[in-house]
Amino acid sequence: MKIIKTIGLLLAAMFVMAQAKLVHADYPESTVKVVVGFPPGQATDVVARFLSQKISENIPGSNFIVENKPGASGILGARIVAGSQPDGLTLMMGSSATLAVNPALYSDLPYDVKKDFAPIGLTVTVPLFMVVTPDFPAKTVQDLVDMARKAPGTINYGSGGSGVTNHLAMEMFKQAADIKLTHIPYKGGPAAITDLMAGRINVMFETSPAVLQHIKDGRLRALAVSSSKRAIAAPEIPTIAESGFPGFEAVPWIGLVAPAGTPQPVIDKLSAISMKVLREKDFVTKLQGLGADPVGNTPAQFAAYIDAEMKRWAAAVKVSGAKID
Repeated sequence: MKIIKTIGLLLAAMFVMAQAKLVHADYPESTVKVVVGFPPGQATDVVARFLSQKISENIPGSNFIVENKPGASGILGARIVAGSQPDGLTLMMGSSATLAVNPALYSDLPYDVKKDFAPIGLTVTVPLFMVVTPDFPAKTVQDLVDMARKAPGTINYGSGGSGVTNHLAMEMFKQAADIKLTHIPYKGGPAAITDLMAGRINVMFETSPAVLQHIKDGRLRALAVSSSKRAIAAPEIPTIAESGFPGFEAVPWIGLVAPAGTPQPVIDKLSAISMKVLREKDFVTKLQGLGADPVGNTPAQFAAYIDAEMKRWAAAVKVSGAKID
């Protein structure tokens, strides 16, 4: 009886392994939707479209399409993906907002980042540039700090809204520099950028895709970048860490996840192809042209990264006092 039982277990294990290999080989059997919880044209959407196209090219006969489900800082799209069948046919291009900021910002979030999603890989980081108008008196980060200390609260900064990453990054900077600035929240980054260029606000953090061209055209001037290393797209601009605040880093990011329970062979296949794509010269050039820095890592590494980022941004939310019920 023991021998028969052992043989049965071996056969069952072999069947599971065979099925896993079959899933790995045949995936995807139909169109794959990559859900983006933000409007078309936003950084997460642009990166999702680039990556979806390249994955499709690397899996003969496959079709990866982007489906925009904007609403509430990515919550609508995340809720849809969290409740989808874990068959690999619905994925999400998530972001630092969706996967790291929202859990600290919203008291009643309709999804659990750790329980509802299976990480596939970190796609890109998107540095924030601290920008001012060309005629603003401060020429460096230290100049800005000196001005703020001489007249606390008189310098105002814009953001895309209370609790979004560029708001939280400035709150982190305020704490690091021990200064007071007045927050002016807008309904989205574009409106804040418009008012900044018009001189109605003094300074703001904004992602590279949104302001890089304005910097190059001379309509905005960058004091520093929020990443730990200089941005590949603008290596002449110093980091905030180099500008007198060692260790400072506040960088939004974008990465691919699937619903929890998605078969591991599917996760592994998508991870391997994503990392391959993120090393292809034309893809790297395209991303860097946007000011985004390609990364690529394993599912386990991305899971650890998300965990660390949840803690980092939770601290920033606490400092900011932002909370949405």
